[in-house]
Amino acid sequence: MATLSEVQRWRREEAAVFEGWDFSYLKDRASQDEPPWSYRDVAANLIRAARHPLDVDTGGGEFLASLAPLPPATKAIESYHPNVSLASSRLAAAGVEVSEVADGAAWPFSDASFDLILNRHGHLNVGETSRTLRAGGTFFTQQVASGNLADLIAAFGNTEAPSDNTLEATVAVLRGFGFEIIKGEEWSGHQSFHDVGALVYFLRAVPWVVRGFSVDSHLAILEHLDHKLRRDGVLTFSISRFMIEARKLT
Repeated sequence: MATLSEVQRWRREEAAVFEGWDFSYLKDRASQDEPPWSYRDVAANLIRAARHPLDVDTGGGEFLASLAPLPPATKAIESYHPNVSLASSRLAAAGVEVSEVADGAAWPFSDASFDLILNRHGHLNVGETSRTLRAGGTFFTQQVASGNLADLIAAFGNTEAPSDNTLEATVAVLRGFGFEIIKGEEWSGHQSFHDVGALVYFLRAVPWVVRGFSVDSHLAILEHLDHKLRRDGVLTFSISRFMIEARKLT
């Protein structure tokens, strides 16, 4: 059983502020494997050749800002309301306009507005991607695949919601919307936590992984995981990703 001081420490992690998509708070306390491709390197090369790029679900704008200098006509959309002002502030110096767009909603852009659309772990709206991308334009995405963190979800007694977010299914949808697939790869690796407090912070930052998570409601499970960590030295869970680079044909 965890001591009172340990539980209090977990509660402080639960209350810690998380903004944008910045996990630097967990530096040296959590780590994850990276896919064999570099999304950042590919995106940087693509954006250097683009004139009208769009970044989908930009978070707090951290990743897009890291690709600077950006083309003057760069735009971004974000679905999570608290992140919109954060991204707007971060990207203002680069002249990037950030629009709030709910998942599944129409995008506030004319047909064929962009020559490049980037999507890193964002909602996939292939219809709007196709509509706003010019013929010959490039769509590049890295996605969190079905089955991601399935063992972590199971550890909390949850069952993973059915999902078809797979390379095969996404490729089929893109082809149906007139895309040619240039590259497509899938990959599995591991994410590790070196203390239970780091896991608590992570689960509060990404609440869709364990729905309804809190320290108090899941205390017995956290204590079990703490015992496992003390025995093994680390908590490790499986992660899954896939990437697609596609060109719009018409």
